[in-house]
Amino acid sequence: MAAGGGPGEGSGSKAVGHRPTSPVVDGTLPPRGAAADGGPSTVVPVGVVPVGWELEGFGRSIDGRARATVRAYAGDVAAFVDWAQRAGARQPSEVDRRMLRRYLGYLATRRYARATVARKAAALRCYFAWALRCGLAPSDPAGRLSAPTARSRLPRVLDTPELDQMIDQRPSVAGATPVDAALACRDHGVLELLYGCGLRVAELCSLDVGDVDVAGRALTVVGKGDRQRRLPMHDGCQAAMAQWLAGPRHVLAGTEAGEAMFVNRRGRRLGQRDVRRIIDRRAGVPTHPHALRHSFATHLLDGGADLRVVQELLGHVSLQTTQVYTHVSKERLRSVHSATHPRA
Repeated sequence: MAAGGGPGEGSGSKAVGHRPTSPVVDGTLPPRGAAADGGPSTVVPVGVVPVGWELEGFGRSIDGRARATVRAYAGDVAAFVDWAQRAGARQPSEVDRRMLRRYLGYLATRRYARATVARKAAALRCYFAWALRCGLAPSDPAGRLSAPTARSRLPRVLDTPELDQMIDQRPSVAGATPVDAALACRDHGVLELLYGCGLRVAELCSLDVGDVDVAGRALTVVGKGDRQRRLPMHDGCQAAMAQWLAGPRHVLAGTEAGEAMFVNRRGRRLGQRDVRRIIDRRAGVPTHPHALRHSFATHLLDGGADLRVVQELLGHVSLQTTQVYTHVSKERLRSVHSATHPRA
């Protein structure tokens, strides 16, 4: 979660006056209500965001991004504004690169994870680039703002026995209640799609019945940034979807389910926590839901698929995002070579 709350609202004219010298040293802020230069207080009360920051307008400018990104960036920028106001900055034009660097230093003292600090820096770059375009700031102090890069962690790839256990070894439903039998059918369909189509968990949870074309062996997915893509289904996915829609879904679906493809025990649209519980029940070892998507991509590349084809299937805008899986495949090739070659 991003630090701080969502963007606040305010009204009134722009604050004017001299540019305060930032009192922040090694992340230390002045007492609330104290002026930056020791004189009469000019600090806007914390939590009240003046119109000069235009956080509502910034929020509208990033509406095309993924919903999680919009929420995170809005919270990150609002948290910075709260901090900057206590440091004496009353509008974007009063923020300089030095203040931004001190803010990142402040975050480091609060022991935020590297990935979180990097995301907050990206949010500030996005905000100040927008502020410059809108005339809210004379220059962009965050243009080359950098933060410690997050440690790269290669995703864990599930091997064939793990996938067989998770997807194919379904629990027996002999003597089970209709609800329990329906849940077992749903769980199987969820796992088939996560691995068979490489879906993000959020994409799977947002599927509607009309998005799944069983006869055409395809499904339509809305991914990050509301970008739509159409994916093929293999025989196993098609059979699992046909079985789920033939009856078990109707056993579970309540009035609140609407057109949701997958529903939970309470009859509502399946949530991401529900998916995690499904995987926890079926996996032999602790497994992150995203591991199925990682395995999908890596196995395609191991089988000789073109990188750009994998990019399209995953819904990545940038090919660089997909290239992480080439690194995974190379590591797998090295490990297989070391384990099997007689001279390795």
